Amino acid sequence: MTSETSSPSSNPPTTPAEPSALTTLISSAAISPTTPLSAATLQVLHNLQHQHLWTSLQIHRLPLPEAPPSSSDVSYVSSTATTAFVISGVPPNRIYTHPDEQLFMLERGLRDNDIDPERTFVLPTVEGQSWSLRKMAAVFDSLPQVNEGLASLAPEGGSKGEELQSRDEKEAKIAEYLEYRNSARMTNEWGGKRLLLSMVDRNMGGDGTVVYYVVQEGAVKPRQN
Repeated sequence: MTSETSSPSSNPPTTPAEPSALTTLISSAAISPTTPLSAATLQVLHNLQHQHLWTSLQIHRLPLPEAPPSSSDVSYVSSTATTAFVISGVPPNRIYTHPDEQLFMLERGLRDNDIDPERTFVLPTVEGQSWSLRKMAAVFDSLPQVNEGLASLAPEGGSKGEELQSRDEKEAKIAEYLEYRNSARMTNEWGGKRLLLSMVDRNMGGDGTVVYYVVQEGAVKPRQN
């Protein structure tokens, strides 16, 4: 007669997986209350910081005015439509240059890398989220004031005397550009306000990919080839 003894299971106990960096950010961030809108905002911020290398990132809460009671714009007067979040930050490169601004720079021998990138606004959205021109206009009207980017000089070759002369000439051209840019923005000569519209793919099993579109206030002048 033989006896059988049972042995404990050989499978090791399973431990829960560590939360992702994005999950940790969403759970620890100081955006209250936590809503799908605030979570999407943090996801876009995480994408900008770690995938696109933006710096000096900030989140701004925009209180949007409610539409008139007679408005038929249901998406605008919904419970989530009176608050929006935008992200501001400094990208590693310039995002957009108006055609007239580009011509002004070319005529003075200035390149994009001669000017530091400006602080740029990003509006987080989710695929399938309802938007309207009225609500987008309210976002543009509510954008906070931020500091402008500063001019920088690219390194030049040549002797020290030639380099100093070249830098002095370029500094004068950059100063002229910055002065004209201030007046052009007062008159919208180089276009009105602009931002990046970020869209997170979450529908139909989306993988969380974030895409960005340039959105400008008002009519946009077409480029000439």
